[in-house]
This record gives sequence, structure tokens and C-alpha cells, in this order.
Amino acid sequence: MFNFWMLAVVAAAILIVSTVLFMASRYRRCPSDMILVVYGRVGDGRSANCIHGGGTMVWPLIQDYAYLRLTPLSINIPLQNALSLQNIRINVPSIFTVGISTQPAIMSNAAERLLGLSAKQIEDMAREIIFGQLRLTVASLTIEQINQDRESFLESIRKNVEPELNKIGLYLINVNITDITDESDYIASIGKKASSEAINRAKKDVAEQEKLGAIGEAEANRERAIRVAENAAQSEKGRKAAEADQRIFVQQQETQAAIGEANAHREKAIRVAENLAQAEKGRKAAEADQRIFVQGKEADAVGGENTSKARIAATNAELAEQQAAARQRGEVAQRMAEVEIQRAQARAEQERLTAAEVVRQEIDRRKVEIAADAEAEKLRREARGQADAILAKYQAEATGIRQVLEGKAAGYSALVESCGGDARAAGTLLLIEKLEAIVARQVEAIQHLKIDKITVWDSGNGGQKGSSTAGFLSGLIQSLPPIHDLAKMAGVELPEYLGKVAEAQKKAQEGDKKSG
Repeated sequence: MFNFWMLAVVAAAILIVSTVLFMASRYRRCPSDMILVVYGRVGDGRSANCIHGGGTMVWPLIQDYAYLRLTPLSINIPLQNALSLQNIRINVPSIFTVGISTQPAIMSNAAERLLGLSAKQIEDMAREIIFGQLRLTVASLTIEQINQDRESFLESIRKNVEPELNKIGLYLINVNITDITDESDYIASIGKKASSEAINRAKKDVAEQEKLGAIGEAEANRERAIRVAENAAQSEKGRKAAEADQRIFVQQQETQAAIGEANAHREKAIRVAENLAQAEKGRKAAEADQRIFVQGKEADAVGGENTSKARIAATNAELAEQQAAARQRGEVAQRMAEVEIQRAQARAEQERLTAAEVVRQEIDRRKVEIAADAEAEKLRREARGQADAILAKYQAEATGIRQVLEGKAAGYSALVESCGGDARAAGTLLLIEKLEAIVARQVEAIQHLKIDKITVWDSGNGGQKGSSTAGFLSGLIQSLPPIHDLAKMAGVELPEYLGKVAEAQKKAQEGDKKSG
């Protein structure tokens, strides 16, 4: 029996240790920079269970696991010759930073489409998506919107690119546009146009200021000459009256000459400005003709390029269909092989579990039998012990009662002998001993009555003597059994002085009844 118990304990210890080791070997933890993907039988309608942080149990045969890294990918996108809304080809070199998202829905997409791919394969897939969506974004905007409002351009890129990346489990972290150029120098022309407009405005302002300065200078000269002539005329008027007329004539001629000179300067400035304007107008007309010609040729080139792209797209589509069919056949073959392997593993595991279950059930059966025998023996011993205890208790109680009765009998015999053999006198003595307790019990019956809580409806008894309240108290006292009555019930006659008190009380009670 001892050897069997030892074997059972050893087997239980081995089973517990094996269970702990098995659970520890199948528990998988997820680092903070990865996503743990558990696939196989993971739940209703789900292909994989994605966990970020923490851990979970991975059951053999029905489940397996893999990891997805959350390390961001920096993808260089050298977009060349993308058509804008104005059909002008531009170059938009940029750098996109993407990574696998930790949102539940996007993590599931990553588990379905990126599990098992290398970082290079994920980067190539994301690059193709970004190229297409970036071309679509550029085609919906003008050159001015792309070049001048970079914030709106980046928001449009994010709006178009991020939903497509989410479909394969990625999300857009950052976009960095390095520089934007075009082959037709349209952006440079925009800059030159703005520069020319600024230069023309500056020249116009300078000419206007020069005109105002010349006019002001002429007027100042004229005023100066007039003031000088007037002062000279006034000073010389009294002394040289004859020369005054001559000098006035001379000053008038000089004034006309100054005015003519000012007019000449003004006309010169006007002519120079007109010539500059005509030259700029001719240059702009030449540039417009050149752009119209270039745009026409560009349209022809776009038509030919679109035709070539359509042919290339058709060829690529056929190639993609053939590759998809080949990949599908390979995937089906691989899945079938995995199914056969899993079936074989399941059969082997089932046989192993069946053998282990038989051994476990046999051990459990033996444990139950041993526990049942031990419990029965325990109940038998407890029953014998309880029976012995009850018997000893009753024997002790019987012995005690017998001793008490023997003591009372001896006491009663001595009491009767002390009364000269008169048993009636001995009973009277015993009753007298109990009178104090009887009276105490009568007092207890009314001592806790709260008279202030008792309400008596007194009708006055129709003018008779006494009141209902007094009658109530008298009746309450009379309801207590008198001591003499109790003694008579017991066949004992009390001493004379107790009889007198009782008789006086009885007469008083009869008097109360008559007065009532």
C-alpha cells in the first residue's frame, strides 16, 4: 500500500510538472516593437488574431504564430513627368515614411497581406501604391496649387494615399516633398513673370517720381526767377525806370525758356516709358506664341504616350493574370500538403492523448477506491466514538440524578424526624420557605407596569361613590392569588398573624365592592 501511494504521488508530480512545462512552452509574448499574429483556429469568422503587447497561448496542431515588425519604412519616390491638371509634366521627388498600424482593423489587413513578406517586398508593394496615388493627386491640381500651397498639396496626398495603404495593413507616417520642377520651365517662367512685374512696377514708380521732381523743379525755378525779378525791379524801379522795361522783357524770355525746358523733360520721360511698354508687350506676345506652339506639340506627345501606356497596361494585365493563376495553383498545392501534414499530426496526437487518458482514468479510479475506503473507515470510527460518548454522558447524568434524589430523600427524612414524625408539619415548613419566592413573583407581575401609559375611560359610574380608576386598581390587586388561597391549595394552614392580615385585606376588598 505504501509503495502504491508513493507511485501515485510521483505520477501526480510528474503530471503537474509536465503540464506546467507544456503551458510555458506554448505561451508566446509580444515585444513592444512587434505584432504577434496567431493563425489557424482563432475564432468565428477570423483568419488571425493580432496582439500588440502582452501575450497569449498558442495551441499545437490547431494554431501557429508569427511576428510583424512595426519598424517604419522610408521609401524614396522619384516621381518624374507626372501630368498636372494643366497637362504640364512636372517632377515631384519625395520621401514617404510608412509603417504597420496597431489599429485592430488595419492589423488584421497586415496579417492577411504582409505576413511572411520581407521588408524589401513590403517596400516595393507600398512604392507601387504610392506612385499611382501620387500621380492621381498631381493630375487633380494645377501647378500654382502644387507649388504655392504646399500644405493643401500634402493634405491631398495623405487623403489619397493613406486609405490605399490601410488596405494592405500600412499607414502613412510622414511625407517630405524635396523639390518640384518641370521640363518646360513653367515654374521658372512663373517666377520670371512675378520678377518682371515687380521690376516694371518699380520702373513705373521711378519714372513717376522723376516726372514729379522735374515739374517741381521747374515750378521752383519759375517762382525763384519771378521773385528775383520782382525784387530787382522794386529795388531798381526808382533809379532806373528806363531799364526796368528792358529787364522785364528779358526775364519774361528767360521764364519761357525755363518752361519750355521743363516741358521737354516731361515729354522725354513719357516717350521713354511708352517705348519700354511697347518693348515689353512685344516680348510677351512672342512668349505667348511660343507657349501655344509648345502646348500643341505637348498635346500630340501626350496622345501618343497615352496610346503606348494603354498597350503596356493591357500587356501587364495579361502577365498579372497568368502570374496570379500560377501563384493560385502553387498556393492550393501548398495548402493541400499542409492539410495532409496536419491530419497526420492530429492522428498521432489523438492516439497519444487517448493513451494518456486511459492511464489518467485508471489512476483516478484507484484514487476514488482508496478515498472511499478511507472515508468509510473514518465514519465507522467516528460513529463508535460518538456512541461511547453518548453512553458515558447518560451514565454520568443518571449517577448525578441518583445522588441528588438520595440527598433529598435523606434531607426529607431528617426534616420529618425533626417534626416528630409529622409529615404535614414538614410540608408546611417547606412551603413557608417558598413563600418569599411566591410573593416576589407576585410583585414582579405588576412592578414593571407603567401606570402613566395606561388610559382608563372613566364614565363616573352614574354618580355612585368611587371611580372607575379606583375599581380598576382594586380589580388588578384582587386578580393576584392571595397567599392563604395558595396555602389552602397545598393543604397548609399559615400562622395566625398571616391569617389576620389576610382577613383584614378580604374585608377591605368586600367594603370596596359594596361602595362600588
